[in-house]
Amino acid sequence: MIETEIAVIGAGAAGLMAAITAASHGTKVLLMEHMDRVGKKILTTGNGKCNYTNALQGISYYRGEDPAFILPALKQFGLEETLNFFETLGIYPKIKNGYYYPASEQAASVLEVLRMEAEFRRVKTITGCELTGLKQRKEGFFLSTSQGQIRAKVLIFATGLLASPKTGSDGSAFPYIKQLGHHFIDIVPALVQLQGKQKFFKALAGIRTEVSIDLYVENKKQQTQSGELQLTEYGVSGIPIFQLSRYATRAEQNKEKVHLEINFMPGLKEGELKTLLENRFRKNERGKTSHEVLVGMLNKKLIDVLLKEAGMSPQLGAKMATDQQLDRLCGIIRRFRVDIVGNKGFSSAQVCAGGVDTREVWASTMESRLVPGVYFAGEVLDIDGTCGGYNLQWAWSSGYVAGSHASKTVKSGGQR
Repeated sequence: MIETEIAVIGAGAAGLMAAITAASHGTKVLLMEHMDRVGKKILTTGNGKCNYTNALQGISYYRGEDPAFILPALKQFGLEETLNFFETLGIYPKIKNGYYYPASEQAASVLEVLRMEAEFRRVKTITGCELTGLKQRKEGFFLSTSQGQIRAKVLIFATGLLASPKTGSDGSAFPYIKQLGHHFIDIVPALVQLQGKQKFFKALAGIRTEVSIDLYVENKKQQTQSGELQLTEYGVSGIPIFQLSRYATRAEQNKEKVHLEINFMPGLKEGELKTLLENRFRKNERGKTSHEVLVGMLNKKLIDVLLKEAGMSPQLGAKMATDQQLDRLCGIIRRFRVDIVGNKGFSSAQVCAGGVDTREVWASTMESRLVPGVYFAGEVLDIDGTCGGYNLQWAWSSGYVAGSHASKTVKSGGQR
């Protein structure tokens, strides 16, 4: 039997941070990972460049049933502490519009320095280690694993949820968390692409354009985002879609109707757009078609779809367009409707919404309110961040808090 003071289950960003922190406080730490190597998901972050934090921080960048749950952790280990920590480990930052990346622009750099620090702190790491059983007794927690029995005084669950299961987040630890009495807020994909109902998407695939997007649930506007939209053969993608997706997937789960309204000319007010269209169509001295007068104003592949949605033939002579048709076209350009019928699922999601109910966890320590000696860190909790390094910041912050307070519990002999 392997004996340790703290067993960290899950060796992603939060698990590595928790293990390093606990070990740096002088406790004996065992890091368990059921994949063949640690930190696989870190390698996929920031398109392989690892956007590891952001200059802007605060409750508005985090989601969950209780977003304020993040505040005590960010107070203990926030932006400044994160930057100092990684600079100490050797990461020189590269800043783009407030987004922090390693200067190498390689996520592998972040993973490598974490692995080196874990080794320096003498964290014992076991990979390919599946958790198969859990028992709690007076003398600690007894774990049955594919690599034998483990006894620990304290447990830290940093297993993630279900996003990108090929990197290790597959839900295999959920039964043991539930066994301890904890409940999960329903888990849905977040930061994920959305699938559209309409048939025009194949014609639009490959378009990237700056837009403003409104999300409607049961015909009530819920959220607005702006940024670069990516149109695909199945629907929509891009950062603004990712930011809206957790609300769309949650509504879908609740069997509610979801649609988007996309403004392809967000820089113009409705009256300004109408005037622009009238000038192009009416002052058409070269005999251009409806399609031709919009070239240079909108993406070429988008023009025909917009015209057809407005009930106009692309080959129609521009001067033949009626005022009613121009009104419809103006409305379509500003409020292009996409009915959402699904998403690309957990395999494509960067993170999940949902997780362990934060009402059952102390925000100041990450310790279970139900089972003393059990801690949580990272995405396994019902907290998810927006795009921009916020999910990794949550991993660092919650991992630090869980690791430091778990260490204090060990040193106090369980006395709080």
